[in-house]
Amino acid sequence: MKINSEEEQKKLLMQQEITIVKRMSDIGHKIAVMSGKGGVGKSTISVNLAVAFALKNYQTGIMDVDLHGPDVPHMLGIENAILQSSPHGIIPVKARENLEVLSIEFMLPTKGAPIIWRGPKKTGAIKQFLSDVSWGNLDVLVVDNPPGTGDEPLTILQSISPLDGVVMVTTPQAVAGEDVRKCVNMVKGLNIPILGIIENMSGFTCPHCHEEINIFGKGEGKQLAEELEVPYLGSLPVETGVGENSDQGKPFILEDPDSKISKKFMKIVSKIEDKVFNGKK
Repeated sequence: MKINSEEEQKKLLMQQEITIVKRMSDIGHKIAVMSGKGGVGKSTISVNLAVAFALKNYQTGIMDVDLHGPDVPHMLGIENAILQSSPHGIIPVKARENLEVLSIEFMLPTKGAPIIWRGPKKTGAIKQFLSDVSWGNLDVLVVDNPPGTGDEPLTILQSISPLDGVVMVTTPQAVAGEDVRKCVNMVKGLNIPILGIIENMSGFTCPHCHEEINIFGKGEGKQLAEELEVPYLGSLPVETGVGENSDQGKPFILEDPDSKISKKFMKIVSKIEDKVFNGKK
């Protein structure tokens, strides 16, 4: 439809905001996963968190709004899926029992096609995700946010209301901690709860000598949580199988549930579950 006036544009935007509120009201709980910088394993955490909730019999959705790096479909082995539509809106892709997925990856014309958009078009796409997708009655929606404090993460934080909280992902490196500090301060400024900080890639156990090697340092996440007075959810070690599993579309908690990282991760999931659901489904 051609927009003939600024007034008509305002009306359409207002209608979109109303639709977003209605869509989100059908979802019991909403969690955003954030990081200050890329490369810290944020999408891996998001995917395994969503899968963990699904395994606990929560009706779960995961929305991948990392527009320039939409890795969630690949990590779930559904990158070739095609979105369907209905009179109620776009239907998310069913990845497994109790788990539905939405990502811009499903809309790209070819694999590897880049998203070359400026800020307004990116925020417009995110709001369209929120208004046009029919999630149905989800227990929980996990949102994989882009890294940083730019337009896209800010749009999510302001558009999904109320958010139950944000999970921050960092590594033991001081530079990653500095970037997460900025994210924490942004979220605090918006009066959104911070569910806690996860320190990823914390220590590697040598398979030969069994000595623990702190490749990226140690303790930055816990120290940062104490400094910023936010919960510390725990640390996750470096394990070579995690990257291999992600490349093969197999979340590590499914592929190797008895591994050290899977056991530690499920303890973190339980902490998040307690904070969000207060012991009630």
